[in-house]
Amino acid sequence: MTEPLTLYKLIVLYMLGKVNFSMTNEQLCDFILTQGYTDYFKLQRALSELVDAQLIQAEVIRNNTYYTINEKGRDTVKFFDHKISDAIKEDIHQYLKKNEYELREEVSVLSDYDRTPDQEYVVHMRVLECGSNLLEIKVRVPTEEAARVMCDRWETKNQAVYAFLMQKLLNSGKTKE
Repeated sequence: MTEPLTLYKLIVLYMLGKVNFSMTNEQLCDFILTQGYTDYFKLQRALSELVDAQLIQAEVIRNNTYYTINEKGRDTVKFFDHKISDAIKEDIHQYLKKNEYELREEVSVLSDYDRTPDQEYVVHMRVLECGSNLLEIKVRVPTEEAARVMCDRWETKNQAVYAFLMQKLLNSGKTKE
């Protein structure tokens, strides 16, 4: 019989091992809590212990935590795969199959900002595809408000910005600009 906390950790590792993108704390909670496997506090403890054991990485961006499995985590879940019931594995597969597009979309567009030593801000905006940067832009702005607005708008405007850049940079040069 697997200890409950160990099982929760294995569920997280198994889920992260089945996707090629990071998952947010909210996404993991949505699945695990909806299925009734455990409560919020036990899940947070399991996630914390997985990070401490260096089986997953956690990256905090604008108050969201993004989790990614690493090679040590993949090896661990392979070794203990048999401790997860077939029913739980099937629940995970069904959830990921049904929600993969939405899950991927939620974590593929990232933005954050940092304050510089000269009291300005640098806005970091990224679009990920299969865990790699498709587009990464850093822009210096004078105020925190401007940084916050850019981050908020990046979620809805990133595709238009990407299309604009591609069109401008790959234009054949036939028109003057």
